[in-house]
Amino acid sequence: KVGWYNAVLQPAFHLPYPDDTLAFVILSTPSMFDKALKPFVKKERLKIIRDPVDQCISYHLSRVKEKFPEQRVDVMFDYEILPSRKPKFLAQTAAHVAGAAYYYQRKDVKHDPWGNKKIYGVCIHPKYGGWFAIRGLLLFPDIQVLLLEQPAPVDCVSTEEKRIELLEQFNFHWQDGRYRDIIEVKERYSEEQRVYFATPPAERFRLLGLTQEAQ
Repeated sequence: KVGWYNAVLQPAFHLPYPDDTLAFVILSTPSMFDKALKPFVKKERLKIIRDPVDQCISYHLSRVKEKFPEQRVDVMFDYEILPSRKPKFLAQTAAHVAGAAYYYQRKDVKHDPWGNKKIYGVCIHPKYGGWFAIRGLLLFPDIQVLLLEQPAPVDCVSTEEKRIELLEQFNFHWQDGRYRDIIEVKERYSEEQRVYFATPPAERFRLLGLTQEAQ
């Protein structure tokens, strides 16, 4: 429910829908790269490509929207920002309140070792660890779900020691990706996918076999 999300945030970040409005948080799993992105690029290669991942997600969510011709469906993407420069929605908070992934934050550590340092939180999925991404929200403004029960996210990094390790790795060593394996995972990004996301955006076209014209 939108109300679960709004209840934990300041009014400036609230979604402008009634509390009982139905919403879905969209995640991409490690297999997205091979099952969705590569086929999408191959099919769309003669058209203008901007950010292949964003365009791929947009394409697939537009197809979901087409499945509900009688319903109003609003889509928000994780990369969209408002004129105020605020994000349209806070992806990690949405994932947490939907029960999709646990959003570990500084407040989840009792004995804080970081002093005045700024510490960012990170979501961990019980199956994929940090090997996943939150891509968007699907909102159904005409569907009110009064009796929907809120599922709790799985607290899979449950010890103080592990939470400190997670936040340390994410904030200070995020490039090496070790935080993604803070728990035992069922699936990781392929080597090809890791190389793709580790490559600066301007150089990723070459990895996908896209020409300068496609850029």
